[in-house]
Amino acid sequence: MRNAIEFKVYGDYALFTDPLTKLGGEKLTYSVPTYQALKGIVESIYWKPTLTMIVDKVRVLKPIRMESKGIRPIEYSGGNTLANYTYLKDPCYEVQAHFIFNPHRPEMEYDRNENKHHNILKRSLLAGGRRDIFLGTRECQAYIEPCVFGEAPGFYDNYGDIHLGNMVHGINYPDETGRNQLEVRLWEPVMKDGVIEFIKPEECTKVRVIAEMQPKRFDENNVQAADELLAEWEGWGMK
Repeated sequence: MRNAIEFKVYGDYALFTDPLTKLGGEKLTYSVPTYQALKGIVESIYWKPTLTMIVDKVRVLKPIRMESKGIRPIEYSGGNTLANYTYLKDPCYEVQAHFIFNPHRPEMEYDRNENKHHNILKRSLLAGGRRDIFLGTRECQAYIEPCVFGEAPGFYDNYGDIHLGNMVHGINYPDETGRNQLEVRLWEPVMKDGVIEFIKPEECTKVRVIAEMQPKRFDENNVQAADELLAEWEGWGMK
């Protein structure tokens, strides 16, 4: 596909926080990454308001293991306290994703060049992303590299189905829905032989409003077109 990428992401730790565990100041990770966490990784590789990144599926390559650590988070009122955070240890995933043009951004129509966006996306992946890559939280630094989805052996190959219960799917932002609201989506994923196939955000039936929110304004005055950006990159490559 001319709008798709496949990559491997891995690190020493991951923390995909289950929000129910934050009530007492502790944090416990989900056993697998959320759609929103993976979307954040794709957007760290390459993001433009012209595009909406869609995560198609994730494959868990290594066994799910957890490790608890004593953490001293800084409190907003000053000082710090002691808390226990439970991380995923030695996580490694394959991800398949693609982009579409954001239908709620008609002002970005001047920047809708699929081929050039795809070329920039692939180059950004080879460079390790345009922004820092992390697995869930900032302290869980991660690394990415291109791959062929499903090619490498995985721990959960032929493992069968694992029902993961009710989880956060992701966040709806107003510039991606056309509604001036910040919303959270929930779903009940099933991992089949190590692979989770994500439903699309609009297919989630459990949606809750968090707050009213207005989209940020983008246009040709504050966003560089893909044509210009790719031309700059090609110029650097020739030097």
